Amino acid sequence: TVWVLAKFGFNLSSLFGSAAESSAAAATPRDVLAPGAQYGATALSQFDFVSLGLALVLGTAGLPHVLMRFYTVPTAKDARKSVVWAIWLIGVFYLFSLILGYGAGALVGADRILASPGAVNSAAPLLAFELGGTALLGIISAVAFATILAVVAGLTITASASFAHDIYASVIKKGVKTDTSGVNEVKVARITAVVIGAVSIVLGILALQAGLNIAFLVALAFAIAASANLPTILYTLFWKNFTTQGAVWSIYGGLIVCVGLIIFSPVVSGAPVNPVTGLSPSIFKGVDFQWFPLNNPGIVSIPVSFFLGWLGTKLSKERPNVEKYGELEVRSLTGVGAEKAIYH
Repeated sequence: TVWVLAKFGFNLSSLFGSAAESSAAAATPRDVLAPGAQYGATALSQFDFVSLGLALVLGTAGLPHVLMRFYTVPTAKDARKSVVWAIWLIGVFYLFSLILGYGAGALVGADRILASPGAVNSAAPLLAFELGGTALLGIISAVAFATILAVVAGLTITASASFAHDIYASVIKKGVKTDTSGVNEVKVARITAVVIGAVSIVLGILALQAGLNIAFLVALAFAIAASANLPTILYTLFWKNFTTQGAVWSIYGGLIVCVGLIIFSPVVSGAPVNPVTGLSPSIFKGVDFQWFPLNNPGIVSIPVSFFLGWLGTKLSKERPNVEKYGELEVRSLTGVGAEKAIYH
């Protein structure tokens, strides 16, 4: 980012102006500085932009990258400090991506980016090559590969362990341990890891063939996090009458609604052909089973998740445990009792 800014004398106006000139001279000219170029053409696209904004803002609070920081610190004070650092780093990264995007447009050019393998996803590597040649390209590629490997490994381990312990052991086996050594759970976890890996590879290939932007796919992950995690977290912290049934309805209801709307959205099928690439940005081309018009479902799935959490609590026969809520409130505000393991 600093290198890109230095190329333009640390002048943002010069950077944006060069990007605009480069885009205007491309095979398919476009005013990259015009407001609403991406989401302002129609009322529906503006509505989609609001949905995207909700997903990005609210989804951050439900991301594992933020939530995991509550489990790696000894006190509530350290937890707040850790989360503040995480939010600042995420915010700065968003600003850096803005500079890198316009820098790639100015120094590399839209035509080269769209003609390269990966299209818009190759903007950062091409910018690195333009600035530092093969050496910087190799460094950026290595960092990207290491980051992807770490994230994929962490998610795979978490998903396989959760399925083996929560689904297989607790639901399928109903908590009855027929194998005290845990060999069966380990076997299930390994099978789950293979299945998740295979499904992820297939979906990744489909996304690559569709030419989907990685940032766009990340926005969908934010929508899922905001729909499945955030309502339950907020209800648990601030509503003393919140029950287990409300949490289950909120988590699974928000997840199902969000994923379901994504499946029946233009992301998966039915999107019009992009005049620049000549291809439909949908994952499945040649079919059209979409009925949900928005690309990001956050504006629908997030309120639905909040509503299901409230409805599940109101219809629950479980009596709220006010004492437990008081204990949770004290622990969340002061950290008392959270520094060491306690009996539940």
